[in-house]
This record gives sequence, structure tokens and C-alpha cells, in this order.
Amino acid sequence: MSEPQPPALHGGAVSPRLVLGSGSPRRRELLGVLGIVPDAVQPPDIDETPRPGETPRGYCARIAREKAAAVATEADDIVLCADTTVAMGRRIMGKPRDAGEAAQFLLALSGRRHRVITSVCVRRGDRTWHRDVESRVRMKPLSDLELNAYLATGDWQGKAGGYGIQGPAGAFIPWTSGSFSAIVGLPLAETAALLAAAGFPVWQQVAA
Repeated sequence: MSEPQPPALHGGAVSPRLVLGSGSPRRRELLGVLGIVPDAVQPPDIDETPRPGETPRGYCARIAREKAAAVATEADDIVLCADTTVAMGRRIMGKPRDAGEAAQFLLALSGRRHRVITSVCVRRGDRTWHRDVESRVRMKPLSDLELNAYLATGDWQGKAGGYGIQGPAGAFIPWTSGSFSAIVGLPLAETAALLAAAGFPVWQQVAA
């Protein structure tokens, strides 16, 4: 968890603090593309267990909202949270518990198309802004050698579906449709729009 920083100044005006409710380095890197550095990083501790009968999209949206609600902030802070889920039909593939479950996920995805859903929630006070972004991904058929070599890298840890497209598993992905940044973990276009709606000076950051 990062130490709280004083409000930033933009053109002489005080901007609201931005609190990123995620410990994902990938999301911090994607925010950096927009020139945005969070004033604090506070990953919330919530139960991410799917509810019986919950759809992947409904699950992802609920978790993003619950994360945003769970982050403790000052009155005028802006909180940014997101959740990414890999879905095969109605099956929710979250972060694997171990290498065995990662292997199960990857074997299920091997040679098939699947959906990657990223839900983004921005909260300021008692107001929230939310978007779901769904992309499609095709994974090539994996050989035993490819599967075992990838598992040995440990790159599957902490990643929905047991893989990250921005890492070595990118060699398994010949086709995508939708938002690449959403597949990585944070859709830039939608995130920028939500932050701007909440009053965060997105484009002053980009131009800085």
C-alpha cells in the first residue's frame, strides 16, 4: 500500500486525489500510458467467490463495484477499481489457486475462443460510474511442451484464466477482437471517460 500523497495541482487548481483500488502492476502501467500516477494504491480485501448461478458478466460487474465500495477514502477522493474475468460459456475462470488449476483452465481454453470481461468502477463520494468491456480471444491448441513450459514460468499466478496476454502466453494468442488494454486488465478508452465524468483531469495529465 502506498503512502497518501497531497492533492495534485493542475493549472493552479487542486485536483481530487486518485486512489487505485488494485495491486495489479499491469493496471498501474496502463494508467501510466495516460500519464496518470495514482496518489495512493489500496487493494481492497473482499470475498471474490462467485454466487450460485451468477453469469460471468454479472459477477465481474459486482466484484468491481464491491471493490470500489470497500476502499476507504477521504470525502472527495476518486476511487478506481476493476475486475477481469475469463469466461468459457457461463464458466467463470478467475485467478487459479495453483498450477494444477491453471493447467485445467489452459487446457479448457486450448484451441478455442473465449471471452475476457473487464468491469471498471469509479467512485467519488456516494456516486459511481461503471462500464463493462467484453473482448474475445482465441487461443491456439497447446502442446504438452508449451503448456508445461508456460506453467514453469509462474506467469499464470494472479491472472484470470491462468494467463496474461502481455506475457509469454501472448505467443498462444493468434487472434483477438475488442479492446486489447481491457484484455490486459484496464480498458483505456472507457477508463478515461469514467475518470473524466467523475471530475478527474485526465487530459491535463496526458499533456503534462
